[in-house]
Amino acid sequence: MAIRCIVDGRDGEAVPASDRGLQYGDGLFETMAAADGRIALLEEHLERLSQGAARLGLPIPDMAVLRGEILGLLPGQGRAVIKLILTRGSGGRGYRQPAKIKTRRIVSLHPWPDYPASWARDGIAVRLCETRLASDPVLAGLKTLNRLHQVLARAEWDDPNIAEGLMMDADDQVVCGTMSNLFLVRSGALVTPDLERSGVAGVMRKQILKIAAHMDMEIQERAVSLDDLSRADEIFVSNSLIMIWPVRQLDGRVCATGPLTTRLRHALKSSLSAMGAAS
Repeated sequence: MAIRCIVDGRDGEAVPASDRGLQYGDGLFETMAAADGRIALLEEHLERLSQGAARLGLPIPDMAVLRGEILGLLPGQGRAVIKLILTRGSGGRGYRQPAKIKTRRIVSLHPWPDYPASWARDGIAVRLCETRLASDPVLAGLKTLNRLHQVLARAEWDDPNIAEGLMMDADDQVVCGTMSNLFLVRSGALVTPDLERSGVAGVMRKQILKIAAHMDMEIQERAVSLDDLSRADEIFVSNSLIMIWPVRQLDGRVCATGPLTTRLRHALKSSLSAMGAAS
């Protein structure tokens, strides 16, 4: 439950039943880490939102207003999560867009998740999910409100010791976690699935790739097979809240948590600290 929610600039959680985000998943969202009055990578989140809105033909709200609403939730809060939702607003029955689109913005403040500290320090156990991601080049990379594949995949397990599930597409290529981007280390190269057909282009993923490039690491964005997973020297997942979690176990098989993942974790934390945004 949200600690506080603002809909179109007003306190409250009510959204009309005619909202197209509710009716059709017609919109985008961002999940952001907040600490001590600051948002990690706020401008990067807003940039991704703007790019996604342009691809979907959504009018972009006034960014100064949006920043003000986001930052206005932070006073008096320590570590917290901000969720930003942008929908196409209200419309009639049917898929046709309204002639005049008035986007709806929903900004909410949530408690920080109680992830064990050991997951970041020592690594996590993950599993392969049976639910497959659909191939959809039109929406690939976007963080749309359509998350049913992830919802179904996350419902596959309730073991609290398993932190994440990895998802494949119909061609048995591993694309991402249910809530994270995936990275492998093979022979010194940093490998991450390309997102041309499915998956979400994460803000933290982009930051990690930028840092790896500055560290002169070899970077490969390509299809990742189950064989790549089994032969990986290191595996880790990332998102805006967890930053980097090493993978120490995959479907019961022990995985190495190695030096490149550790280097990237430290470099990422230093980078965010330099921006005044690391928690």
